[in-house]
Amino acid sequence: MIRSKETRRRAMLVLEMLGIAAAYYASGRVGLLRPVEVESSLVTPLWPPSGIAVASLLYLGPRIWPGIALGALLTVISTSGGLTFWGLTIAAGSTLAPLCSFLALRAVGFRAELDRLRDGVALVFLGAMGGMVISATVGAGAQLLSGALPAAEFWSVWSAWWAGDAMGVLMVTPLLLVLRKARLPRVDDRWAEAGALAVVTAVTTAVATRSSLSMIYVIFPVLVWSALRFQLAGSAPCALFISVMAIVAGTDAVGPFAGHSVLEVMLNLSVLNGCVALTALLLAAIVTEHNNIRHETELACEELAALVEELSPQPPAEDWPNGAHNGHDRGIS
Repeated sequence: MIRSKETRRRAMLVLEMLGIAAAYYASGRVGLLRPVEVESSLVTPLWPPSGIAVASLLYLGPRIWPGIALGALLTVISTSGGLTFWGLTIAAGSTLAPLCSFLALRAVGFRAELDRLRDGVALVFLGAMGGMVISATVGAGAQLLSGALPAAEFWSVWSAWWAGDAMGVLMVTPLLLVLRKARLPRVDDRWAEAGALAVVTAVTTAVATRSSLSMIYVIFPVLVWSALRFQLAGSAPCALFISVMAIVAGTDAVGPFAGHSVLEVMLNLSVLNGCVALTALLLAAIVTEHNNIRHETELACEELAALVEELSPQPPAEDWPNGAHNGHDRGIS
């Protein structure tokens, strides 16, 4: 019996690793559908595998890191056409970065529910911006040491690499975390509001990213609406959709991205995606935390009222209505 349980546990662990490797590789292929060439190096404005890696570590713990390593290695092999020492180095950096992000988040008491402002801030600054420094440094450094990247172009490639990995964490990880506890809501008026939000998001994003009038700022009221009314369950999908549409427009050089150089497009996309992610994530965390505090306050008030009622002195039996003493008090002899 013990051996059977241990065998099932190991088999489940292997399946989890293979699933994570497959998801990493598949999302990497999707991310490479819109590559941007920065100083002779191909980078992506949004790298989904980094978000999948961080989310899988938060779900399953550090024991599944071999799955991330396998997915990173397969992605490097598919993009470079073979296995080299420098490819192994890049795969190692892509594995180490989310692992360090996870350890940093765990050290500060991060909760995957993202129901506190501190959790949102930790994911932004430790999980995304801090941890992804490792993958960008290792990746750009490997290209520099291998001779594929001139020294003068190092920081441009490093910045683009870091921005793509960080945006992957900011956009994909919150969505995967909220999917873990997603449940079909009751059939009520919120279905109509959710449908209206989806339509407005699609129309507004299309206008903002494809129009030549530089109306990109109109997406933020939609993000505020999604976060206030649906918290992370609404703001995370909206933020990811807006980011993808902006990347498509940027790589097509249309709308507000027309007439700009590749570096300018990457910079604008990084700033836009960063602002979108921060607005969606932090505002949703603030609203969720406020709602939780209000709910806990209401429960505490109800418990206090029940306790006061239980401890309050009861009148003696002779003082009850229709009692004998009650009649005496009225002057009846």
